[in-house]
Amino acid sequence: MANGWAPDGAVQDQIDDTVKDAVSAARARMPIGDGTEDCDDCGETISAARRKALPGVRTCVACQSERDKKRTSTGINRRGSKDSQLR
Repeated sequence: MANGWAPDGAVQDQIDDTVKDAVSAARARMPIGDGTEDCDDCGETISAARRKALPGVRTCVACQSERDKKRTSTGINRRGSKDSQLR
């Protein structure tokens, strides 16, 4: 059951779109192309197990962890305030 002017299933559509956006963003962050034996950031050797698990990887675990901490979300706010919906 939808609220207000929203069609039936609108909430589920928002949930589906949010999941699709998250999957697309994760796929975009996946390594592409040839990997390296040495980390691009610090120069340390990337373990063979990591290179096998993530073909195309270019950073060691420590440097990738630092990169992941810096990542910010720039998603779409699909739950706009009621004030913005009335304008």
